[in-house]
Amino acid sequence: MTLRLYLLRRLVVAFAMVLGVFLGMLLLLDMVEQMRRFSSESPGLGQILRLSALNTPEALYEIAPLVVLLSAIWVALAWSRSSEAVIIRASGWSLPRLVALPGMAVLALSIGFVAVMNPLVAATAREYARAQAEIRHEQGSAIVVSGAEIWLRQADPIGQTVIHAPRAEETGTVLHDPTFLIYHAEEGLSVRLRAARADLQPGAWHLRDVKQWRLSDLNPEAQAQRMESLLVASDLSPEQIRDSFAQARTVALAQLPGFIAALERAGFAALEHRMRLHMELALPVLMTGMALLALALCTHHARAGGGGIRALVTILAGFTLFFLRNFAQVLGETGQVPVMLAAWGPPVATLLLAVGLLLNLEEG
Repeated sequence: MTLRLYLLRRLVVAFAMVLGVFLGMLLLLDMVEQMRRFSSESPGLGQILRLSALNTPEALYEIAPLVVLLSAIWVALAWSRSSEAVIIRASGWSLPRLVALPGMAVLALSIGFVAVMNPLVAATAREYARAQAEIRHEQGSAIVVSGAEIWLRQADPIGQTVIHAPRAEETGTVLHDPTFLIYHAEEGLSVRLRAARADLQPGAWHLRDVKQWRLSDLNPEAQAQRMESLLVASDLSPEQIRDSFAQARTVALAQLPGFIAALERAGFAALEHRMRLHMELALPVLMTGMALLALALCTHHARAGGGGIRALVTILAGFTLFFLRNFAQVLGETGQVPVMLAAWGPPVATLLLAVGLLLNLEEG
């Protein structure tokens, strides 16, 4: 037990150190990128630092499996150089037996890491988007899905328009039974429109079977007008509407199931969010597989040489598996591969590959 705890402590310390190094590097690189991106707005150093601090956790979270891989390589190579691996084997411990308990502990710690970092990343991603809009003085558009209803806000030069619809088609460009509330900057709420259907066309919403109330009239209901069709100016595009949804990365893991259900009730596709949910659940399995893979490939007798080659092969294998995971994510989000297979296939394959190598490369 003491030996296993020693290995686990080495892994945790190495992970913390490698994570700190990557955190510093990503923060500095992101500051340079933010200064380039917002050069026309000329933000202060404090604003740049705030943007980088909000954006870095997401980047660090995405590369967490690679950080685990590098940490385990560091520990395995240090073991080999100090001949600790040889002594441990000579004492009757096999490598699979030695890493069994630390492997389960790494899985538990990875679950804790996801539980802490996922809501943190979601919160910082939302705040980062707001901070960007503040610097650029943008109002933009927003969509809120509540139950089976959709609320859309779009900005224009004279004010804002709030759109409410009980349901929409999957693309988000066709609304059924929508209500348009038009606000002017000086007059406030001035016009209410009710239509049977609204289709988003380039530059405008095309409303059909419309009833219009001018709220500045003495009796809006008596003076309401009916029209077969009406165009309401809009600078929205289908891509902007999709992007106006809470992106999967900005929704915490605990809230994703409810958010997915709300999207599907409203008639929208939630494939990206469903894929994100399973990717987050499978992340601890991937991180554990990366750690065991590095320990299996890089633990060897120092006098046998080839430590650099082993490390290189391990890094290439880890990056290949990480790339395949991201590739599978794209296939899952586009519906070309079932979500469960795309999300769980690469992590489970990594774990099984690591266990197989541990059993086949073990000498005694």
